[in-house]
Amino acid sequence: MVLYQQRQPSTRLVVRDGETSDIVRFGDPHSQWRDLYHLLLTIPWPGFTGLLGLLYLAVNALFALAYILGGDCIASPTPGSFSDAFFFSIQTMASIGYGAMHPTTVYANCLVVMESFMGLLFIAMATGMIFSRFSLPTAHILFSHVAVIAHYNNTPTLMFRTANQRRNRILEAQLWVTLVRDEITAEGEYLRRFHDLQLIRSHTPLFALTWTAMHPIDPSSPLYGETPESLAESRAEIVVTITGIDETMSQTIHARHSFITEEILWNQKFVDILGWTRDGRRAIDFNSFHRVEPIHYRRQET
Repeated sequence: MVLYQQRQPSTRLVVRDGETSDIVRFGDPHSQWRDLYHLLLTIPWPGFTGLLGLLYLAVNALFALAYILGGDCIASPTPGSFSDAFFFSIQTMASIGYGAMHPTTVYANCLVVMESFMGLLFIAMATGMIFSRFSLPTAHILFSHVAVIAHYNNTPTLMFRTANQRRNRILEAQLWVTLVRDEITAEGEYLRRFHDLQLIRSHTPLFALTWTAMHPIDPSSPLYGETPESLAESRAEIVVTITGIDETMSQTIHARHSFITEEILWNQKFVDILGWTRDGRRAIDFNSFHRVEPIHYRRQET
């Protein structure tokens, strides 16, 4: 397998739904099938239920074949009927016991014991797995579609918006912003480097409204002296991570997002979305959450 070292078109390290983008792994000794518990927790619900249903049907089909191999060991079925043996297996594993069919030999009773025990294990594991999937902490965090760079207190500042979509609060919220870009060392080696971007406010004890993250681009900033062209050349990406405690579930939640160079707008500002209702309550206009408008700087006359 050939690995291409030259620079490729801009791709995301973190995709828009917050998951890590697919990375091709050559020679990776770890297989996801060896970590079945993690796989079952992370695959989508249709895949999980489909895999669980296939396993259930496959186990019952195997027991149905075992009953058929035992000959006339079940009362009242059609001789050699796979469907009768299969439905008898379903009744046995689920402990339904309709009474129309029942084991008549020691061989069949031994199979019933084995299947009943396997049914208990299957139900217990499936119940635990479903509960684990439902109890996984999730965050519904809204990020602005774009980030902007505009002057704030006479300093160029990188800004983007985030908000809690649930009607509760996130306690002790922390925000981390990282610049990821291609760099060439003095020895001529290509590196994909990470640089932390310091925010004016990276922590809030109560995240209930919107949060506009701001990074001043001063001489100490990794973005100092950058232009749209230089960011595109280095395939720059702004990776955002937010963590906090959901007050409803009392669990730590997290969310991720990213902005590539095409989504960083220069000399633009976000439209104001905070206001008040007529009865004096704080209001947020989510219809304009992603809207930006150009900034027209005034020329100073001499």
